[in-house]
Amino acid sequence: MQYTIIVTYRFSNLWLQLSREARRDFQGTHVLPLFEKYADSVRVRFFDAEAFATHYTDFAIFETEDLKHYYFLIEELRDSPLLAQGYAEFKDILIGIEDGYQDFDRETSGMEDQT
Repeated sequence: MQYTIIVTYRFSNLWLQLSREARRDFQGTHVLPLFEKYADSVRVRFFDAEAFATHYTDFAIFETEDLKHYYFLIEELRDSPLLAQGYAEFKDILIGIEDGYQDFDRETSGMEDQT
């Protein structure tokens, strides 16, 4: 099954006070290596939203067939300085199964006859 997870998050004023160069260096040191570690099993795309929303500033769309690797990636992000030191916080997490109804139909067809 293909899972799609949307994670909304907010960057804090502490993050915004850093220069853009300092933010790039921080990401290269603390954040990008975590995404690279799971790149074979978790695909991620990033979106800016601060001009369109007030509850969050950004969101990411994760795609995976392995929820365990997604979960491990999120745990590592939570332990990283990005979240642990208050530069960002998760706001909402939404998850869905791509074409889940088709998998359900395929795997349960014929079961009605057995009940």
